Amino acid sequence: MIDAIFPNVDWEKALEKTGETLYMTGMSIIAIFFLGILLGLILFLTSKDNIWENKPVNFLVSSIVNIFRSIPFVLLIVLLIPFTSFLIGSMIGKEAAIPALIIGSAPFYARMVEIGLREIDKGVIEAAKAMGAKTSTIIFKVLIRESMPALVSGITVTAIALVGYTAIAGVIGAGGLGDYAYLDGFAQGKNDVTFFATLLILSIVFIIQFTGDFITKKIDKR
Repeated sequence: MIDAIFPNVDWEKALEKTGETLYMTGMSIIAIFFLGILLGLILFLTSKDNIWENKPVNFLVSSIVNIFRSIPFVLLIVLLIPFTSFLIGSMIGKEAAIPALIIGSAPFYARMVEIGLREIDKGVIEAAKAMGAKTSTIIFKVLIRESMPALVSGITVTAIALVGYTAIAGVIGAGGLGDYAYLDGFAQGKNDVTFFATLLILSIVFIIQFTGDFITKKIDKR
């Protein structure tokens, strides 16, 4: 029955391409989670009336975040070709897509982290300061702990966007389901292949969303 609906689908190749998409998404999201939190903390802590208030540093980091967040992903991949070739040794393949995926998505997540941190009741932070808590304690025991639901929700949204980025990267040689949908489907007029690859991408997105929502509800004690 399923072969009649998708007569041109190479099941083994579809599985391989799904694995490549999951690999690119998984490896990137780990780096984005930590880099985004670091950038978000710097943006928050160096802003006005905060622990490390520093206008020049805040302006510099904010500008970098805004620039990379604003560049269309397909252009970012092209701009990063020299850097990617130097770092990975190639500009084609799933590993070669990861630097662009991280650089393109981390600034987006950093802003979400900053927003999550700003939602924390300032009274909680002031209470920690009044009790003589060290800066490291305030960061890890107050800021990150209190904002964790927002951080998880933010990384969920970022991961979903990242799946879309992997599809774009696939079209220009990174592999994954985007590559499969375009080269094996659209380019050869095999619409069933394109449709099947799209269904697989949607399935990954739904799983990510469900998992993120589940974790957020579990850790949100409000």
